[in-house]
Amino acid sequence: MHRVKAQFFKDSISLVNTSGFSVVTFDGTVGRAVEPRTSSRSFHFNQEDRRTVEELRSWASSQALLPTVSAAIRLSAVQPKSYFDLTCQLLAKAPIDSTCILLRVWDGTRCPHALLKVIVEPNVTEGPSSFSMEKENMIANVFVYDNHLDCASKLKLGSFLRIYNLRANPGHSTVPGLTSSQSVEVDHLAFHLHGGTSYGRGIRVLPEDSLDVQELKRVLEAFPHDDMNEPFDLNDSALLEVWSTPPESLDGEAVKSSTERGGTPDMPLKTLSELKQCELGGVHYVRAQLRSYEPRRLHQALKLYCSKCTSMQEIPDDELVAGIFSEASSDYEPCNAPPWALLSAFLTDAPGSPDRVLTLLQPKQLMSEVKTKEFIFLMGTTLQEMCRLAASSQNIIPVRSSGRQITLLDLSAPFLFRGRKRHYGCKRCSETVLREPSAEGVEVIDEKIVAGVLGVQLLKFVLLMKLELQDATDTLEVFLWRDAESFFGVSAEDAAANQEAQNSIRQTMESLCPPGGSLDQHPWLDMCLTAYQTKDDVGQNQTCYHICQTNLIKPRST
Repeated sequence: MHRVKAQFFKDSISLVNTSGFSVVTFDGTVGRAVEPRTSSRSFHFNQEDRRTVEELRSWASSQALLPTVSAAIRLSAVQPKSYFDLTCQLLAKAPIDSTCILLRVWDGTRCPHALLKVIVEPNVTEGPSSFSMEKENMIANVFVYDNHLDCASKLKLGSFLRIYNLRANPGHSTVPGLTSSQSVEVDHLAFHLHGGTSYGRGIRVLPEDSLDVQELKRVLEAFPHDDMNEPFDLNDSALLEVWSTPPESLDGEAVKSSTERGGTPDMPLKTLSELKQCELGGVHYVRAQLRSYEPRRLHQALKLYCSKCTSMQEIPDDELVAGIFSEASSDYEPCNAPPWALLSAFLTDAPGSPDRVLTLLQPKQLMSEVKTKEFIFLMGTTLQEMCRLAASSQNIIPVRSSGRQITLLDLSAPFLFRGRKRHYGCKRCSETVLREPSAEGVEVIDEKIVAGVLGVQLLKFVLLMKLELQDATDTLEVFLWRDAESFFGVSAEDAAANQEAQNSIRQTMESLCPPGGSLDQHPWLDMCLTAYQTKDDVGQNQTCYHICQTNLIKPRST
């Protein structure tokens, strides 16, 4: 332990941690691997330290007053809201979003409490996407966060793991991967490995010759071989939304469609081959099936669109944004506060990291109006810190120092954080300036008002997908983006910050284009298309089509 103070209290020695405290811990069982687990990012551990740990283990095991206590329990003994260690085998894993990885594990026993079900895209799942119903009931879904993501992403299927300090929480609507129909399962357990290394929290791959692994293998070998041909229960509407899939009509009778189109009622039906011969402009009615779509990873369908210069760009990934925050923090220099703001500076003392200065800038006018949380400028934070702070403030604007003046960050990073939502500005069209915000006559300061104050051209979240349609006459590639929100019934902004909205879109696409199914299983779609002309990369004219005035028909719940 580093930075502790010993003191005598009630006839015994107590250790009290002080500023800069850090600790390195080890498994206390004699014979186990000596693997340091620490709350510090940097530490030194040599052979002499290793011998000291082994001596301490031997001494501790001989003390009657210090029995070896293990927090490891079976799934069959798990209780809600408890922390425990789990020895298990990894069956499958999948990324939920940029902040979470799902591990599907089992230990050959069944939890006595109902477990929360989680749906992920089969094409992003590493390992089997489903198992027999008997085995599914014995599988635990473990959500892994923060500093454990790198370790989880490198785990090999079939590995035997010890997961330390796992939390069993009753399910709720903030669980990643949860669908709207699952959010009411308040008593269903979900398992979380939160960030940090407190209480030894983390994941360790156990060696094959470990006594724990040998015991676990004996339990698992007693379980019958998984029969993947066993029929699955598809009655749960949260797992599958299926539209009726009628055969193609050969006698001209109407077929049941999974979409409804706009336009005039007497708009003639065109085949895809006829549509390709039509002139540009105008809206045309077609009936087709969805053969394929891109991107398959639906978070990649989210884009940023500028209404002023009509440019479209990718959403910057967290690695790029974190680098911009880190660079701004390392380039810190003292700066002058503008006359309309109050400046406060704090020195961080995060263990294992160099000291940093956090600078808080608050508009005096808003402070006088008791609206201190509605508009805050913050300098010197990491991206992770900014995300945590944004949860308790309505508008946080990250800034940096430049020439002893305060300026906005590079617009490759979000210029505004509002809760879980991030807002971006167009580099080409923005004329950024730091000036006094005013809330006079404004009930709610939203992203549009903030963008106007800062001279930022606000980028809009949009959904962009390329769909391949097919009918009896031809195939056609079309785009879905201008009317994508009305098509899915989900806003792109919600999809950027809300896992439930992302799940809704994914389930919709899987119902229209079932993975692994033949085209006969794909439902028919009535939709409106319009054609327009654009130029390709070499300047040649090309005709493009996009879906418009088309909405999904949601199946009625029974």
